[in-house]
Amino acid sequence: MTSPTDAVDPGPGPVEQRLGGLTAVLLGTLRERSVEVAHQVRERIDFYRESGVVTLDDLAASCEENLRFVIDGLARGVVGDPAPAAATGVRRAEAGVPLPAVLAAYRVGFRTMWEHVADECARRGIPAELVVGAAADAVVANDVFTEAMSAAYNATLTAQLVRREAERTALVEALLSGTVVDRRTLWEVADLLGLPVAGTYVVAAAVLPAPGRSALVGVETELARVGCRSTWRLLPDVQVGIIDAGTVHVERVVEVLEAEGRARVGVSPVFEDLTGAARALELARLSAAAAPAAGGVLRFGDDPVGIAVAASGDVFGRVADDVLGPLDSLAEAERYTLLETLEVWVEVGGSATKTATRLSCHANTVRHRLRRFEEKTGRRLDRPRDVAALCLALEARRD
Repeated sequence: MTSPTDAVDPGPGPVEQRLGGLTAVLLGTLRERSVEVAHQVRERIDFYRESGVVTLDDLAASCEENLRFVIDGLARGVVGDPAPAAATGVRRAEAGVPLPAVLAAYRVGFRTMWEHVADECARRGIPAELVVGAAADAVVANDVFTEAMSAAYNATLTAQLVRREAERTALVEALLSGTVVDRRTLWEVADLLGLPVAGTYVVAAAVLPAPGRSALVGVETELARVGCRSTWRLLPDVQVGIIDAGTVHVERVVEVLEAEGRARVGVSPVFEDLTGAARALELARLSAAAAPAAGGVLRFGDDPVGIAVAASGDVFGRVADDVLGPLDSLAEAERYTLLETLEVWVEVGGSATKTATRLSCHANTVRHRLRRFEEKTGRRLDRPRDVAALCLALEARRD
């Protein structure tokens, strides 16, 4: 005895004779119907009428493929191979036709075709139940065709976006590495990135929270909202942006960067030509290294001492050991108190009174601590060179 799972699939059943005659007539006039549908699409859908991206012949050929797929399905009683639909999806994506416009064209085509089917059914006296069944089959076939087209369209569009992003990344890298020096090439690169060759530029460098993870998510969109064009690139350690401030003050750019999170962000000085991007990146990196450890934006020039320390590698670490090393012999509590007092004294501009206010103690207490530092280190806080050395040492040990 044969089980249900052993039964052979009989395939599509025989097509009702009257439907067979109907589909034969439809296939015989398919070319004329396709041209009619193409004109209907041109008339009803703005993109096809105004853009000129898809020629009338191409549109008619696509309509013919769609209609043939549906009618063949009715004739054979089974949905066929949707490969032509996928080919259409690829062509339309490559031509830049919006997907909603393509889908609207399919709707126009299906409606126009079915109007002819209904008229022919009425002329032939085909029973309503057969017409309803044929309509259901036609809808299924049209859905299969449409889904195949959409899937191919989206896959092609995704590949285009990936390729364009890779090209854009390479162009930004070329600017930041200083390899673009020829003016003609520079014009081409600027045009592809949507930036002017000359403008009011800065480079921003934001330290990544983790490799491959953006520090400033959505920053390009936020800058665009205030009228600033920009292009960004993820490097192994920083997220880098070339920003055209345009008529917006750089201070407004800084505000946007600060609002994007608590990343450590460095901003270069202003430069006016894209050939200056590579040097600006170096300065933005230094500024990022000197930015507050807890996060914040530092413009190059706002903290010369911090940037000098960041640029020096381990040199200023040795300076810090030389200047502050004698304090290491003190008890931990006294050493901490002296360093805290010195940091505040530097921040408030060397005023004992202001330092005392910040630390909630008497000014004489501050003066005593400063003298204690001088005694232990041999440095004089009334000598500018010793004060400069102290500032560098404190900066070097800041993190």
